[in-house]
Amino acid sequence: MAETTSRTLELLNLLQTHRQWAGSELAERLGVTERTLRRDIERLRELGYRVVAARGVQGGYRLEAGSQLPPLLLSNDEAVTMAIGLRLAATQGLVDGALTTQTALAKFEQVLPAAVRERVNALAASITPETPRGGPVEGELLGQLALACRDHERIRFAYVAAGGAETNRVVEPHSLVTARRSWFLVCFDLQRDDWRTFRVDRLTNFFATRVHFEPRELPAPDAATFVERNAQSFARRYHADVLLQVSLARFTELFGHWATGARVDSGRPTHTIWPIAAETMETLVSTLTWIPPSIRYTVRAEPELLEFMRGTAHRVVEAVAE
Repeated sequence: MAETTSRTLELLNLLQTHRQWAGSELAERLGVTERTLRRDIERLRELGYRVVAARGVQGGYRLEAGSQLPPLLLSNDEAVTMAIGLRLAATQGLVDGALTTQTALAKFEQVLPAAVRERVNALAASITPETPRGGPVEGELLGQLALACRDHERIRFAYVAAGGAETNRVVEPHSLVTARRSWFLVCFDLQRDDWRTFRVDRLTNFFATRVHFEPRELPAPDAATFVERNAQSFARRYHADVLLQVSLARFTELFGHWATGARVDSGRPTHTIWPIAAETMETLVSTLTWIPPSIRYTVRAEPELLEFMRGTAHRVVEAVAE
């Protein structure tokens, strides 16, 4: 009996780690006849596993989703990974994430061997996840988006931008990425005819169109890199040109790598144009304080930014006035 149970568990492990197995290959792996294999398959079905058999040259056995959740068979390393993943899920901004993961984790860790549980606790103690920003994300919505990415299905949704403007989008989803304490959807925006990223917590009215598409080539090595590039581009939303009355050579000598992007002013070889950018106007203004008092300069920027600079300068003068 013990040998049969052990073999059945080994069979389950094989079915979980491969899309489809030929019957002869499974029987050879288990060291049994194909008749014994069929009996073991029936035992798994009785336990609630939906094992489908297909005839023919391309046939074999495969494990499919059923109507209820049967027991899972995990290796020690897989169990550790799953337990750590559950603990991190509570911090990723999911709706009811903390409660759901705590109950799931309690059930899961209850059956872990002591040595495996010790590894989980040691790893969890050394991990400090970032606190999510923005609004909570529905787990169901993440699941729907993930399926649309997997199945290459066009979707529609409403999106609220950072400034409050709401638009309706039709996109071809590519990937879901967690970055900068938020969930992002990487997709090709059909209305903009370009690749875009959308914060999932700002996405509503999801609708699956059932229209499938041929995947496009992402203009980046991977989705995480694409999200980071977009985030960096957005982070530098305020720009200005600083016109310095100093040669480019002298400016480079003074500022080193911070002079990257600086260029000679057209028609005035003794003057330098230094482009600067920052996420906030406050940060951009603080950049100017690094310019030595001996160098005269002027700033070219959008009226809003220039007005902010004037106001800041006025407050500073008032603050230090006797």
